[in-house]
Amino acid sequence: MNNTVTSSTTPSLMLQGTSSNAGKSVLTAALCRILLQDGLSVAPFKSQNMALNSFVTPNGEEIGRAQAVQAAACRLEPDVRMNPVLLKPSSDTGSQVIVMGKPVANMRVKEYMKYKPTAFAHVQTAYDSLASEHDVMVLEGAGSPAEINLKAHDIVNMTMARYAKAKVLLVGDIDRGGVFASLVGTMELLDAWEKDLVAGFILNRFRGDVTLLDPALEFTTNRTGKPFFGVVPYLMQLGLPEEDSVTFKESIGRQLPLRDDALDIVLLDLPHIANFTDVDAFSIEPDVALSVVNSLEHLGNPDCIIIPGSKNTPGDLNWLHQSGLAAAVKNFAEAGGVVTGICGGFQMLGETVSDPASIEYVEQTPSSENIHLHATQQGLGLLPLRTIMGEEKVLTRVTGIHIPTGNTVTGYEIHHGVTESTGSQKMQSVITREDGTIIGFGLAGNHLFQSVWGTYLHGVFDDDNFRRAFINDLRSRKGLTPLQGVQASFSIDPALDRLADTVREALDMKKVYEILGL
Repeated sequence: MNNTVTSSTTPSLMLQGTSSNAGKSVLTAALCRILLQDGLSVAPFKSQNMALNSFVTPNGEEIGRAQAVQAAACRLEPDVRMNPVLLKPSSDTGSQVIVMGKPVANMRVKEYMKYKPTAFAHVQTAYDSLASEHDVMVLEGAGSPAEINLKAHDIVNMTMARYAKAKVLLVGDIDRGGVFASLVGTMELLDAWEKDLVAGFILNRFRGDVTLLDPALEFTTNRTGKPFFGVVPYLMQLGLPEEDSVTFKESIGRQLPLRDDALDIVLLDLPHIANFTDVDAFSIEPDVALSVVNSLEHLGNPDCIIIPGSKNTPGDLNWLHQSGLAAAVKNFAEAGGVVTGICGGFQMLGETVSDPASIEYVEQTPSSENIHLHATQQGLGLLPLRTIMGEEKVLTRVTGIHIPTGNTVTGYEIHHGVTESTGSQKMQSVITREDGTIIGFGLAGNHLFQSVWGTYLHGVFDDDNFRRAFINDLRSRKGLTPLQGVQASFSIDPALDRLADTVREALDMKKVYEILGL
């Protein structure tokens, strides 16, 4: 692998972690906004991201959702150069490999290891191009730099830091426990040249009196020779999209309503759930209790069930049938319950899903039933639709119209499937693009929102007016009085400012500027 150091002179800071979900993505966004507030032109960068939450750039290229949030922190449009390699797991041992925003192939781990030198060449080119346009770069690592079995093939942690000449801050999550052992242990497992790149540490998600940490901070610095740049408090309800499924999975279970007239909306947690951030906006609504459910026993009798996107629609559809959730959702809908599907969830609402080219595949393992993904899978049968997976991936930003309400809706499409009607008169077009292309269907009914409907449009609920119209329709069905006007504004820009204010106070920014030479 080519580890030649770039000739770029753009100052760069890199956040790496002692583990996944240490808070690197959020702190990267915070530092991007702080540097922007201080008058610098700044851009984020993550050479390789493994995530099922993705975003489409204005040029129709796919990147990790976290880098889109970080771009917003810089007040930049998302750019494919910010995340040149994206891995979207479709099974335990395989992923779709996306390079410079376009899918290359589905690869198993060993296949991708052979491909990595090619991937890193794209990473270098993307970084050099992006860095040449900005005053400073803020990079994010992945997982831990001390994963011994992965270091030889690294293109996202210390190898990238060396290429960018970045100063590395190692982030530890103290809320998990064992953080000082993690910091010291990580340093012990680094090679000498890697240790030289580490400028210091950040403790993240601390609750309590910071002065109680003084003995541990002093001991860790004496042991490693590296100072602490700050202790960031545990931040509740950030109001930012979650990038890592670890935090999302922690939310599984029933949420208690905060008021008597709260609506019960359930999101189904699919094994290969993708873009679960599509429902984030519901969490800020005062009259909604949003629960994440992955078992029949916790489904209950909600007011609405949302089936989200999936990176393995046929496999997740099979799981729904085996778990009993498919039958329960169908019974719920037939009894008048509201069911909504987004992207893969939209496909599942139909009669069949076919994957003749095994675009979205599940590998056969001794511990699971053989699933022939080239065969046609039976859908939930709630909409008269059929979907065929195609090799061409749709990646586009969308402005459209929700026909029943006339609301403008915006978002993006990321999917392989082509979905078409099987000819039933019971179905209506729900959402169209500006060019008239239908990207959403629903059953005919007497409400503004159909009892069963779905769309390919990710982010459809982000619009405040559209979301309130949908919630009020649910309220009417339940016999509750609709709430007049927008009740909550879903905008991440104020959240980014609040985040930056807290992190600025917690970190020694003078020291940060010193290591950057600014």
